[in-house]
Amino acid sequence: MSFDSFKSIAEVLTEYQITSTSDRFLASLEFPIPDSFRNDLAFYQAELTFDESESAVCEMILFPILSTVYRQHYQKLSLWSHKAITYDDRLTGIPDYILAKRSPLGKVVLDQPYFVAVKAKKDDFIKGWGQCLAQMVAMQKMNDRPEQPVYGIVTNGQLWQFGKLTNQTFVKEIQGYALYDLDALMSALNFLFQQCEDLI
Repeated sequence: MSFDSFKSIAEVLTEYQITSTSDRFLASLEFPIPDSFRNDLAFYQAELTFDESESAVCEMILFPILSTVYRQHYQKLSLWSHKAITYDDRLTGIPDYILAKRSPLGKVVLDQPYFVAVKAKKDDFIKGWGQCLAQMVAMQKMNDRPEQPVYGIVTNGQLWQFGKLTNQTFVKEIQGYALYDLDALMSALNFLFQQCEDLI
């Protein structure tokens, strides 16, 4: 069974006996957005067909946003794109993006993963969250520190949703973030990156 086989959060909650709730856990940590990045993103938003090219959304929207915030945290963290992970034969696959502790062995070694971001294919957030939570469970088990939070993001590029797994409790962030409010989105991501950095 791979991450893709999970079709909803409910499947993962039942399979791994996780309790689900909704709450606020994100805050804002100011992030100065470079004008050049803002202009590039505006261009891609105007020219990109979100419904027709999911790979383009990943390459021109998701990764640029994540990597721009990552630049402020690269000394302690590593950002991975489409890196295969395996905990067991049921929790295996290729997350879209992973943020992990920077390994002392070098940038080619995946150390403790702290959060995962998943592209909601065809805007299917229900299935997207099923896959994302399964990936979060795998990362929690790989880290072998259930009390340490693992974070997840599901996005179609325009809408961004956040979750957190600690022990056997999954918390879905009440507030969603939108691409049109880029300052709020990147400030929330910067806060999340900092939370991950503080785990080291």
